[in-house]
Amino acid sequence: MSEPAAIVVKPSPRWRALDFAELWRFRELAFFLTWRDVKVRYKQTVLGLLWAVLQPVMTMLVFTLFFGRLGGMAEATEVPYPIFVYAALLPWQFFSTAVSAAGQSLVGASNLISKVYFPRLIVPTAATGAALVDFVISLGVMAVLMAWYGYAPSAWTLLLPLLMLLTLVAALGIGTLLAGLTVAYRDFRYVIPFAMQMWMLASPVAYPLSKVPEVWRLLYAVNPLAGLIGGFRAALIGEPMPWAELAVSVGSAVVLLVVGVFYFRSVEKRFADIV
Repeated sequence: MSEPAAIVVKPSPRWRALDFAELWRFRELAFFLTWRDVKVRYKQTVLGLLWAVLQPVMTMLVFTLFFGRLGGMAEATEVPYPIFVYAALLPWQFFSTAVSAAGQSLVGASNLISKVYFPRLIVPTAATGAALVDFVISLGVMAVLMAWYGYAPSAWTLLLPLLMLLTLVAALGIGTLLAGLTVAYRDFRYVIPFAMQMWMLASPVAYPLSKVPEVWRLLYAVNPLAGLIGGFRAALIGEPMPWAELAVSVGSAVVLLVVGVFYFRSVEKRFADIV
């Protein structure tokens, strides 16, 4: 894809924190940045796109050994533990990759930001979209695992696009918030990897949602990945759909998106000076 010509417009003085119509007008730039991020990620690598397969598969194997067998988590579910974990790793890997890339995207695009005006929200949005490539490849591996263990798609599988969209909403909300914070406070470059590690342990990736005491389950679902992971497992391997937890997680994801975008737009005018 050829690089688009520089786009120069005067920033509107009007407050437009959620003006997605403006983002749509710059969609060609967004697609270019997304494709650029995909190419940069796998440029000069030996395995290329195979990394999108190896990362979740190796994580699944490690979790199966340490959490499933040694930790006894395999006994907490009737589903074979490898496919149980992989169904959760699908949304988690996308979320983690998207948030990490979006959180540091503005610093990486400093040359572009300091020279050309465009809606800065495009930068973390493009970084988030680039993670979709890994997700699609990993979803193919999930199809192979489902065939291997004899799990046929169910009616709930039709909810996968919606669940993916909701995961994207959560990732974009956290990613835009961290992108704005990282420009102002460079310490967040080191906070993000640590936060993602802690967030994984606080999400039901290696253990079922039922392991959380019922009295605390709705509060636990404020973590948007809690209900979304449960939704992915229901859609892919036939576990009961956790409707209450999913509703709380969706609400939390929407709130995070609004907070993240509003904060981002409130500090956006300073990016060119401090990036």
